[in-house]
Amino acid sequence: MIKLTWLSHASWMIETSSQKILLDPFFAENPAAKVSAGDFADATHVLVSHGHFDHVADVAAVIKKSGAQLIANWEIAEWFKSNHGMENVVAMNTGGNYAMPEGVVKMVPALHSSGLPDGSYGGSAAGYVLKIEDHRIYFACDTAYFSDMKWYAGGVDVAVLPIGDLLTMGIHDSIEAIKLIEPKVVLPTHYGTWPPIAQDAAAWANLVRSETDSKPVVLAVGESHTV
Repeated sequence: MIKLTWLSHASWMIETSSQKILLDPFFAENPAAKVSAGDFADATHVLVSHGHFDHVADVAAVIKKSGAQLIANWEIAEWFKSNHGMENVVAMNTGGNYAMPEGVVKMVPALHSSGLPDGSYGGSAAGYVLKIEDHRIYFACDTAYFSDMKWYAGGVDVAVLPIGDLLTMGIHDSIEAIKLIEPKVVLPTHYGTWPPIAQDAAAWANLVRSETDSKPVVLAVGESHTV
């Protein structure tokens, strides 16, 4: 069993029988968050998609509390090592795979910028495909629509796609991505945190049902979906 919990914005918890993987933790300065870094003392891994503050702001606090392993691209991994003294770090790059205790995580492309909070270069933005048990789960992370999504994520069991627009793809492009990827289940992310990325997730779900063969699942902050 794999449990996916939306923690607001683009933050997710992926739980397996022995792992608690936190993706892009952003809580303290997040008006939509209902948790804090201190709530994740049992995290085993932290995945970071890119360097923007709303994806890395609570990484150091979570890892200091939990001792979790950081998995990120080379530039972000080195930045956390230099600026926060982290040692339990895996530096990856696009196209690479990393074997975890349960499953494999693959870093895949995303079309997005990636500067770190102090202005340092954050390397290439990325998404992730997790292969756990017999399931494949695609976190597109912050990205525009692009045709290679089909090659990396075609036919996944679950796709988690941004719908906020302005800073990522919006509802229309996410529907096109769903048609391309053909996931069994699709969940929205990166929306509703601030007015510029407010979206009607129920309307999005109706479009998914009417225009694709995928099943939409809209979670409230703190709710979970089990794969």
